Amino acid sequence: MNKQDQLLGIHHVTAMTSDVVRNYEFFTQILGMRLVKKTVNQDDIYTYHTYFADDHGTPGTTMTFFDFPNSQKGHAGTDAITRTSFRVPSDAALDYYAKRFVEHEVRHDAITTDFGKQVLRFYDFDDQAYQLISDEQNQGVAAGTPWKKGPVPNEFAIYGLGPVEMTISQFEAYASIFKTIFGFKEIQTVANRTLYTVGEGGNGAEIILVDDAVSAPARQGDGQVHHVAFRLAHRDSLAVWQEAFDQLGLHHSGYVDRYYFESLYVRIGAILVELATDEPGFMGDEPYETLGERLSLAPFLESRRTQIEQSIHPFDSTPK
Repeated sequence: MNKQDQLLGIHHVTAMTSDVVRNYEFFTQILGMRLVKKTVNQDDIYTYHTYFADDHGTPGTTMTFFDFPNSQKGHAGTDAITRTSFRVPSDAALDYYAKRFVEHEVRHDAITTDFGKQVLRFYDFDDQAYQLISDEQNQGVAAGTPWKKGPVPNEFAIYGLGPVEMTISQFEAYASIFKTIFGFKEIQTVANRTLYTVGEGGNGAEIILVDDAVSAPARQGDGQVHHVAFRLAHRDSLAVWQEAFDQLGLHHSGYVDRYYFESLYVRIGAILVELATDEPGFMGDEPYETLGERLSLAPFLESRRTQIEQSIHPFDSTPK
């Protein structure tokens, strides 16, 4: 595959929440990430789809959520995406957040080291598993810009996504797919955990595969990750990847226009993987100053705005 079509790193991670308002408060008021888009799931238009990112919604900084009505709580286990990481500038930022988590009664573990980087693991009200990872010793894919008007000082604030952890029962098969098809390179193995990198590398372009053939399979639901997306620089690359998936016999979605980016989905066993373009981004339909404050709809949904707004529960997303 030509270099211009190769994966650049992580684009976004999408998970499920039981409460879109509590989720909004957690990400903006405690974690200090900016809500850059409040919209709906284009495949289930009466479900919110919220996007939390850096100050400008830079590719590689975004965590998104669905709030499926009447969904059940998920269960952790193997054959699932099991932890999402967020990048912070330094080891000192981890100390800052550890104190902040105590103040806000956020369940968290002690700061530890994972593959040579300091990390702080924590959990939200749905028991969704996350970690902060320090960029102090990091090189590779550049981070974004902290939310300038957020509650966390810029020198400590989250400004990007870090390694995405996947727990796998058939480890060798998955490892082979991520290396031979997606172009990831193995960096290091510690116990049953292996770190892989792609593109320019670094915290913004890494995955961790965890070998676990013992645990029961995870069940998707609130508190679990729905899918991970990797970055592509160009729209034309989607056609290249679609052809590659066809040749490999991998079932895929075909081209999908998500308005804020363009995508192609493929399921690798139990893991849903999306390839998403960097462009056009989140700045085209709202002013920078008021990103995320109103319900944003893709053009093909605008004619149904009244119906959608009457069906979903409105909430105030003006920064406090």
